Amino acid sequence: MSVDDLGSGARPSAATDGEDIDGESRLSDLLAALAADKRRERIAIRDLLTALEDRALAALLFIFAFPNALPAPPGLSAVLGAPLIFLAAQLALGMRPWLPGMIANRSMARADFEAVVMRARPWLARGEALLAPRLGWMSTMPMERLVGIVCFLLAVVLFLPIPLGNMLPAFAICVMALGVLERDGLWIAAGLLFSVLSAGLVWGVVYALVKTALFLIAQIF
Repeated sequence: MSVDDLGSGARPSAATDGEDIDGESRLSDLLAALAADKRRERIAIRDLLTALEDRALAALLFIFAFPNALPAPPGLSAVLGAPLIFLAAQLALGMRPWLPGMIANRSMARADFEAVVMRARPWLARGEALLAPRLGWMSTMPMERLVGIVCFLLAVVLFLPIPLGNMLPAFAICVMALGVLERDGLWIAAGLLFSVLSAGLVWGVVYALVKTALFLIAQIF
């Protein structure tokens, strides 16, 4: 399948090694095809919305969360956290994927996008190999909206400058996003569990920071 097919909204007509059981291309292959299109000088977020079509919400949640699940330079969570907040809110409200122009028009050089995709693809492919439609009640619309609410709260935490407040929330979002993408209720449940763990970690960090600040204030005054 060509990248032109991705951009025009065409669907693959037959299953291949890179497709799931419903005949839809895996996210890892869609991203690799987009990154490999040397006719493009830059890849904009709008291009991803077009290529991913009705799967864009869950797919973009993964794409924006994944870099924060790895060791990353300071400030990255603030840049990627804003789109995550928008997308998670739309999932919670059952809306079609949409981003304001100031975000959708942001782009990066195709070579840089390809480097990011090549870094993420092995991890994504391993996850996709474990995904399968199961626990169908966990992937119904009400549960997807619950996932959207949880992802929204995690995205807000990720956006804030909280020490250790990005990796575990981002990982939880990635797991839930893949679960929604492949209708895998087991992964959705695992993502919700990681969300609880990340909330506990962040609360512990915030509590320790507040206690330390109060102690220092008491010592000074």
